[in-house]
Amino acid sequence: MSQYDLVVIGTGPGGYVCAIKAAQLGLKTAVVEKRATLGGTCLNIGCIPSKALLHASEMFEEAGHGFEKLGIKVAKPKLDLPTMMKHKTDVVDANVSGISFLMKKNKIDVHTGTGKILSAGKVEVTGDDGKANVLDTKNIVIATGSDVMPLPGVEIDEKQIVSSTGALELDKVPGKMVVVGGGVIGLELGSVWNRLGSEVTVVEFMDKILGPMDGDVSKNFNRMLKKQGMKFKLSSKVTGVAKKGKGLSVSVEPAKGGDAEVIEADIVLVAIGRRPYSEGLGLETAGVALDERGRVQIDKYYKTNVDGIYAIGDVVAGPMLAHKAEDEGVALAEILSGQAGHVDYDVIPGVVYTQPEVASVGKTEEELKAEGIEYKAGKFNFSANGRARAMNATDGFAKVLADAKTDQVLGVHIVGFGAGEMIHEAAVLMEFGGSAEDLGRTCHAHPTMSEAVKEAAMAAFGKAIHS
Repeated sequence: MSQYDLVVIGTGPGGYVCAIKAAQLGLKTAVVEKRATLGGTCLNIGCIPSKALLHASEMFEEAGHGFEKLGIKVAKPKLDLPTMMKHKTDVVDANVSGISFLMKKNKIDVHTGTGKILSAGKVEVTGDDGKANVLDTKNIVIATGSDVMPLPGVEIDEKQIVSSTGALELDKVPGKMVVVGGGVIGLELGSVWNRLGSEVTVVEFMDKILGPMDGDVSKNFNRMLKKQGMKFKLSSKVTGVAKKGKGLSVSVEPAKGGDAEVIEADIVLVAIGRRPYSEGLGLETAGVALDERGRVQIDKYYKTNVDGIYAIGDVVAGPMLAHKAEDEGVALAEILSGQAGHVDYDVIPGVVYTQPEVASVGKTEEELKAEGIEYKAGKFNFSANGRARAMNATDGFAKVLADAKTDQVLGVHIVGFGAGEMIHEAAVLMEFGGSAEDLGRTCHAHPTMSEAVKEAAMAAFGKAIHS
């Protein structure tokens, strides 16, 4: 007789949410976590600590450059980096302790150690002391997340050459920082240290930052970051990093080949992406199939090729986003309980938590063109929004893309203050198959930043009022 109905390996957003939902639905559930604290990469060394530093650095920037415009006179702010880092640590501690509370509340057993699948129905947990314990279970969920993608030929030491983990732990502001990769992580952490006084240069292999995002968004956002002092070398690649005295020499070449140049740096942040964490789990022995990128292969019900073994989150195909993993965790728990769990992969928002923020849901213009879909685009600039003017937050725009024939909204893209909060009305609309006219005719409170989204929708199906 099985000890558990479900054992989840990994307690990141996908794993712990899956476990909680399963327990709520009556399944006897356990989780396996190799860290001493729950929450995975996101809560411990990713999403949560980075947002704490982003907010703190934004406040520092505002005090130094924004207050005077509002008639607030203060002395030049002084950076207390240890206290800022303590704020980050306190935020992390509060969140991970919250997850521990939820485990107890939902009567979920927590097994600390490295999980390994021996076969369907059996998970071995090895603690730091080397002692192993085997859990019997009806079902296993692999929710082990992802790890930092290494840069060939460059060794990360988390002191001078750092990943996102090390970039969240620096004990002083680097004079010069080179960020390898112009994606979400690189731009977020690069903007933190730029605001705190570092000279930041971003090296990106593609000819645009935020590669998968809408081209209009990428181009305009790049311009905004340049105004903030960040430097960019697009269509470029880092071919080597050498230690030179107390600093680093970074070799950069054109992506298509050519003469190299050398950039001096105190810190190099490698942020070229993440890869699924599927090693050491016993997947080969258990017969679990992986794809060419090391991701666990699953069907539409999150089941692997082995009965009783499932996978969700970063370790499977799809965007590596915490909320995508959470929704998959809920859907899978429902499926295992006999319900009809489902995730709409066409409506998964993505947010870049810089200042201004960037948020997107659905199709980009480039994707619609590639798929041959006729569409209408409506756009509204925050410079014409009353609340944005009052807040000195006029950078950016909202853009709505709708089907040319049916007016159904296919994508929404926002660059602006609070974009990450505004994107959700678009997500709700799209979940119900709503049109640009539906959104444009929905009454929005005045004055709000969200009115720009309404105006963009009005521009898509007819004409905006305020432009």
